[in-house]
Amino acid sequence: MGRRAGGRGGSKLQTGCGSAQGSGPPRAARGTVLLFPGRTEYVEKYGRAARDLARRGLATLTLDWRGQGLADRLTDDPMSGHVARFTDYQHDVAALLGIARTLALPRPWHLLGHSMGGCIGLRAAMAGLDVAACVFSGPMWGIHIDDGLRPLAWSLAWSGRRLGMDHRYAPGTDAGSYVLSEPFETNKLTGDREMWDYLIAHLRAHPELALGGPSLRWLYEALTETRALVRHPSPALPCLTVMGSHEEIVDTARIIGRMENWPGSRLEIVDGARHEVLMEDAATRARLFDMIAAFCHEAAATARRGDGGSGGGAPVSA
Repeated sequence: MGRRAGGRGGSKLQTGCGSAQGSGPPRAARGTVLLFPGRTEYVEKYGRAARDLARRGLATLTLDWRGQGLADRLTDDPMSGHVARFTDYQHDVAALLGIARTLALPRPWHLLGHSMGGCIGLRAAMAGLDVAACVFSGPMWGIHIDDGLRPLAWSLAWSGRRLGMDHRYAPGTDAGSYVLSEPFETNKLTGDREMWDYLIAHLRAHPELALGGPSLRWLYEALTETRALVRHPSPALPCLTVMGSHEEIVDTARIIGRMENWPGSRLEIVDGARHEVLMEDAATRARLFDMIAAFCHEAAATARRGDGGSGGGAPVSA
């Protein structure tokens, strides 16, 4: 089931809902996963994940963030991954929650945030997002940048904003889609050829879903937001984070540091996996979705017993 929703600022968002009965509001699920996708992603990419969760008793509601997928694009260049302010994504979260309430989706709700969605989701959870548990996949709590290049990245992103050139692409990126331009052998997303071909087939069939590199404004906003999150303790929610051992897109030190200071949390490092941990081979996906569903159902059971959640963790060192 898909629908268009209005986000603050007049942007239109695309959402999707799935259940064990197919598309549409579920009737027998024991909870709902609010799935926050990453940069460049789109609702349709998570059709398989929604089916995997449905088989395990969880409905799914997801969305296209402003500026990507079938949501309104934000610049004259539709391939530019752009956002005016990272806080704007929280307005998209509010719109998604409004749809969840309208559809009366089964409770409890759980957060599943991947990559950029993990950054947006952590901020939302810190602000009191109405979920029983949070799960993160390769969360963008920092961006993987070589130490020697980090000051340059900050300088270029800041200068672009000040000089009115923040709509331009970040260095090393362009209007091309990563999935359509990168050879499978060197891609940083998945080691599973069948899944890689599945993603290529999506974008070839529906090129309107594709997105290119991030703008300088997006880079500045992302660097600013991830630095700000470091200063805040983790929310008092049970948390499971999964991360590939071959992660090369997000800052793994930030993930490990936060999880070490998040009481009652669990970090699962998946041997051989890349950034898209939930889009690796079938056996890995089955194991991880079993783990995620069990974690969410246990969090729901704990909440019903009134055992309480984990206490908030200490701020993470940068």
